[in-house]
Amino acid sequence: MEFEVRKVRAPQGRKKLHAEREEYFRLVQQGYSNKEASQRVGVHPRTARGWRNGRLLNSGRVEPPVRSQRAAVSVSSGRYLGEQERLDIADRLRERASIRTIAAELGRSPSTVSREIRRNGALWRGTEWTYRPHAAESRAAARRPRPKPGKIGRCPRLRDYIQERLERRWSPEQIAHQLRRDFPDDLEMRVTHETI
Repeated sequence: MEFEVRKVRAPQGRKKLHAEREEYFRLVQQGYSNKEASQRVGVHPRTARGWRNGRLLNSGRVEPPVRSQRAAVSVSSGRYLGEQERLDIADRLRERASIRTIAAELGRSPSTVSREIRRNGALWRGTEWTYRPHAAESRAAARRPRPKPGKIGRCPRLRDYIQERLERRWSPEQIAHQLRRDFPDDLEMRVTHETI
């Protein structure tokens, strides 16, 4: 469905501009500036900036930024932080948000966000701490375990030995001990019960 700027330009009051907000975040993600994206969507640039960065209310309370629903879906996996999450962390750190606030927005544990900043951040000019999301993404990808086959999968002789005993209802501990007895000098035929 193609986005269409609303015809009635009167103030919306408490009505939420969900479609406008989603279109705004989509345009920003494509590289449009705040001014260009807000003009295309049909909202004031200050409104769009409030969606993106949060705003200070008259009561003195800070309203947190509104996150796009589409951006929240782009998490690469439950285990690893995705590139969009790293971009969100960098944006919120620039806005001086607390680690707990960032973690709550991302739906992650504060320790996960803190660890990410500590591992993948860098000192800038020797004194200031900075976090660069694209560099952090490449560092994290380099540290991930490479996909390699397990020891049992690489050695057919070991696999057949283990399979035969498992079919006889041996426990993994029994198989590991028997391997040490049957092949005392062959390190290729050694495996722990956790691996089995």
